[in-house]
Amino acid sequence: MYDQLRFDYLSCAGHPHLHTPNFDRVAALGVRFSNAFVQSPICGASRMSFYTGRYVSSHGASWNGFPLRVGELTLGDHLRHVGMDCWLIGKTHMQADAAGMERLGLRPDSEIGARQAECGFDVWIRDDGLWGQGPDGFYDERRSPYNEYLKSNGYTSENPWAHNANASVDADGNIASGWMLSNAGKPANIREEHSETPWLTKRAIDFVDHVEEPWCAHLSYIKPHWPYIVPAPYHDMFSVDDVLAPVRHEKEREAPHPIYAAYMDGKIASAFQRDDVRKTVIPTYMGLIKQCDDQLGVLLDHLEDNDKMQRTLIVLTSDHGDYLGDHWLGEKDLFHNQSVKVPMIIYDPRPEADVTRGTVCDALVEAIDLVPTFVEVSGGNAVPHILEGRSLVPWLYGDSPHWRDYAISEFDYSPTPQSVELGVDPMDCRLFMVFDGRFKLIHSEGGFRPMLFDLSTDPNEFFDLAERPEYKAVIDRMYSRLGEWGRRCSQRVTKSDDDILNMRGTSTRKGILPFLVDGSEVPENLTAAYRGPAIKKF
Repeated sequence: MYDQLRFDYLSCAGHPHLHTPNFDRVAALGVRFSNAFVQSPICGASRMSFYTGRYVSSHGASWNGFPLRVGELTLGDHLRHVGMDCWLIGKTHMQADAAGMERLGLRPDSEIGARQAECGFDVWIRDDGLWGQGPDGFYDERRSPYNEYLKSNGYTSENPWAHNANASVDADGNIASGWMLSNAGKPANIREEHSETPWLTKRAIDFVDHVEEPWCAHLSYIKPHWPYIVPAPYHDMFSVDDVLAPVRHEKEREAPHPIYAAYMDGKIASAFQRDDVRKTVIPTYMGLIKQCDDQLGVLLDHLEDNDKMQRTLIVLTSDHGDYLGDHWLGEKDLFHNQSVKVPMIIYDPRPEADVTRGTVCDALVEAIDLVPTFVEVSGGNAVPHILEGRSLVPWLYGDSPHWRDYAISEFDYSPTPQSVELGVDPMDCRLFMVFDGRFKLIHSEGGFRPMLFDLSTDPNEFFDLAERPEYKAVIDRMYSRLGEWGRRCSQRVTKSDDDILNMRGTSTRKGILPFLVDGSEVPENLTAAYRGPAIKKF
């Protein structure tokens, strides 16, 4: 998983200037899913759906730092049940449910407590990769193994993540922080081999060489997520000439939906609306992706050299995209494809997948489909009363399974400045996307109107059709789908359908016989305990 990697910033996905031969290498060996959507366009909520196989409104961890409640089953739980270990290498953005653990007496230093605190993973190494520091302390209060690594290699700053890996040096010898977008084109003040992406690749290779199989490894890179700064030689591999024109239209700024307007007016969007910012940041973003691609090549070569490629299933994906100034926005958060659509490439080494190698699948795929895919690959059985996604194995084998008619994504903006600006109560700060492959409906709680886009006639999502009367039937149909999804059975997770089917008709054999008139309605053996001579008390 590459944090904040756009679906269209790979050469196999059609980018004209950014060549990613190692992403392409995996795509040539497997299947590239061209319509893959995350369950929320924000890091924490998206990842919790990737890890649980459940929608955001099912697991409840709807924003960065919102804990995943104790007891929520994750990928590690499902895989250990079938005899496969599940490891973390890198970032999760997971916050432990400390109150829930304390209530249940789960110590963080116990095996089960540690797994609850780490989203179900056993940790090879965890580093969430945002060691920003402000007047009130660090954004992430955990220990940083990456900072310790840098200090062991001679970087003497108190926080070399901020002062070296994510900063340059200006002409006067001062720190040129990557937090300032104007510094994006400068080389990071660090040797390339010591920067974050190569560091994590080395940890992954150590893992592959030392951990007993079978295993599932979540190798989770922080890049190309901001701060947008990269070491030489990647800092100037791309230039202004490689920056694509922004995908935006003046029509989007005419009477926009109030929530969209609030985001367009925010400080992130205001920065990326500037051409000088885009021309500085985007070449660096491309350089970060190029470094990720090169390091993917290092890892793939290692698997091949050690005869492990032919028995390792590989998935490449991201937790969300990056607007980069498209639609007058920066970062992520809303439901344009630049934000909610992600790359997803799967290489399955088994011979059954030979028929699909090098193909593209345009089925509507969701992030929650990965957990059931891994469960099936590991020899487990589907648990659909818990897992809300669907295994992708049939697509890998060239089948055409009965599939979903629409994809869903959710966004809780309750902690944001936009919620304050709009005056919306936290419970109403919720957006829902329904996309059927053509029409994309966005529903807003709090009394706002919906948004509607027709991607067949408007693939760039410029023109909001929701207020045009001729689209009322489309809106009604999309709301019907949202209602169907909202009525799903998502919380009955302790009893499967098979459990319930096996329960039917058995209760009378345990002696519960309500509403009999004289007993003749049921077989005699069911009432045997209630017939015969009475025993007098006196």
